[in-house]
Amino acid sequence: MIDLSFPDFTFRVMHRGQRSYIFDRIRRRYVALKPEEWVRQHVLHYLIDVAGYPAGLMAVEKRIPGHAAGRRADIVVYDPALQPWMVVECKAPEVPIGEVALMQAAGYNFPLQARYLLITNGHSAWLCDGHASPPAWLDALPPWPGKTQQG
Repeated sequence: MIDLSFPDFTFRVMHRGQRSYIFDRIRRRYVALKPEEWVRQHVLHYLIDVAGYPAGLMAVEKRIPGHAAGRRADIVVYDPALQPWMVVECKAPEVPIGEVALMQAAGYNFPLQARYLLITNGHSAWLCDGHASPPAWLDALPPWPGKTQQG
């Protein structure tokens, strides 16, 4: 398990009637603020602002090739060669990270073949290096591969 202690991020939130919306800086639009979206937005801010991953090489709710319509990965981080490098599966805070969540995330990653798979509900986070032999559970986020190339 890795520690994703979220600092206090500043989010743009608006309210319309009974519904709340949060601005997604990757999709550049407001989206319905549901529990899973709260986790997704915190993870995005963490990856960009704390871990230094480039926002321009991320996709949110990315359609998964070869899956039925509607199957989407929550977050995909790409490497400098524009290949999927990390797939992030976000769950609502009340959803435990168990075998079902792990199998779903692994299924999303199968056609993408990203090296890393991160699964979180905002309270706990699990990170797997699928290219290690055998696959290994990590205790920290890896540096984005372009960071070492850029200095």
